[in-house]
Amino acid sequence: MKRFICQVDSVCLGASEEKIGKEPRLLLNAQLSGFVGDRHASFERETWESGDKQVSGTTRRNERQWSAVSVEELADIAEKMDLTQSLSAASVGANLCLSGVSNLSHLPKGSVLKFPSGAELIVEEYNPPCVDMDENLALVHTTNSGAVIPKGAFLEASKYSRGVVGVIEVPGIIHSGDQVTVIPYKAPAWLGRF
Repeated sequence: MKRFICQVDSVCLGASEEKIGKEPRLLLNAQLSGFVGDRHASFERETWESGDKQVSGTTRRNERQWSAVSVEELADIAEKMDLTQSLSAASVGANLCLSGVSNLSHLPKGSVLKFPSGAELIVEEYNPPCVDMDENLALVHTTNSGAVIPKGAFLEASKYSRGVVGVIEVPGIIHSGDQVTVIPYKAPAWLGRF
């Protein structure tokens, strides 16, 4: 995968611990601890009951300071779920929505997102779909056919296309409409010699 340019479609912030989604903003202030005012901003976090390598409640480095999705992947998820409305970064609890990158979820760990302000974000991992988001979307969305959204529909539809999470490498301001240079991680040639 070669470097490419995409665009910030929208930026969102979520301060409330009770609300699973986020709110659209004009810009995000990226600092080394995360996006200022976002509930995921921190150098550390506690592990969850499932999905982490450590025992639940262990304090660990926060590899999830930010999350990003793509317009293209959200459209694909909405189509698979037969939704009457499209999904947005805000509705799925992501900080960034990028357009022009249909396989955002496939960016490898170590990939870099560079913004005009000088801000740089590093991809840590794929963001798997969660049960809470599945339940929330079923409450607020309807299908074209009028059928009730079945439990697990979002989990199935967003498998391998839920976006990525990561850390902030260089602080800066990120605006909706910014162009983003995406540099996919490529292992150095010498690594294959061992």
